[in-house]
Amino acid sequence: MATQRYLALDVMRGATLAMMILVNTPGDWGFVYAPLLHADWHGVTITDFVFPFFLFIIGSALFFSSRSSTQLAPAIKAKKIIKRTALLFIIGLLLHAFPFTTALSELRILGVLQRIALAYGIAAFIVWLPTTQRLMAALGILIAYWLVFILTDSSYHLADNIVRHIDIAILGAEHLWQGKGLAFDPEGLLSNLPAAVNILAGFEATRLLVSQPAGEPNNATSRQFKLALYAMCSITIALIWHRWMPINKSLWTSSFVLLTSGVGVLVLLLLVRLEPYRATAAIYRAFAIYGQNPLFIYVLSSLWVQCYFLFHIDGVNIYAWLNNQLNLIAEPYLASLLFALGHVALFWGVAYALHKKRIVISV
Repeated sequence: MATQRYLALDVMRGATLAMMILVNTPGDWGFVYAPLLHADWHGVTITDFVFPFFLFIIGSALFFSSRSSTQLAPAIKAKKIIKRTALLFIIGLLLHAFPFTTALSELRILGVLQRIALAYGIAAFIVWLPTTQRLMAALGILIAYWLVFILTDSSYHLADNIVRHIDIAILGAEHLWQGKGLAFDPEGLLSNLPAAVNILAGFEATRLLVSQPAGEPNNATSRQFKLALYAMCSITIALIWHRWMPINKSLWTSSFVLLTSGVGVLVLLLLVRLEPYRATAAIYRAFAIYGQNPLFIYVLSSLWVQCYFLFHIDGVNIYAWLNNQLNLIAEPYLASLLFALGHVALFWGVAYALHKKRIVISV
């Protein structure tokens, strides 16, 4: 089976990373344009697509890495998956602990990198299965997750849902995110299962996009049309399912998975269709460079911003001081956005420096 590599895959990875930094680094959380905030509970904004897109593109990378490791013994492949899962989880824990002033009894255990780790670990084993069994496993996870809510008589409310109850029972309330005024973690243990399906969606979309079955003509347009059709079906089912299982990022509901996976496929296809045009060449190259070291850049951006709170100028931490300088030249919402855009540009500079030296930091 021949494969074709699209630059659009690298562009989507870089653009998603840029968006992650943009929405995570406003100058002032009190002054953020509405589309750059997560939906308060049910529903979605543009920002709610960013993390699922990152998982989707991890699935794309998983497709290529799985093809290159087909000759490895299962035990060796399993060891590599477990090692990477553990490493990502530990890095996530260390990010929460930094600058190591939080008591271990209050350390948040779950988080973004922890979700990436666990969802990747689940998906990486599922992709060993034949295609039909992979698809059945993905569908089974989404239906089973829905049934858990039904069979446990769980609501989809913030204070009373099965995801929160499991996290409190296993990890303890003191180890969960408290950002909504009570112990609830949007990267909960149970919701890692449907999150793995976002990775599987990226895997399957990439397989269909780039793979040419042996003995068949190379008809990229036909493959792209099929993908678009699958994506539209996924989005339609999600919108219908929303009536019984609300689209909700914090609970990572099955309808949310179908919606974000479908939209992710359509975004990827749009990038593929625009790839041949000369007008897109410069911006495609810029985003492709951004996406060459995504996990390293994400971790670095998080550490960098946390360091702002360790130092002070004129009685305020550097984070607030920098935003105050921008407020001298722009109104608060624009100043907050400029602060975030400045950091997107800053870390693109880091990515470019690594690109020039041909440094790729893998985790």
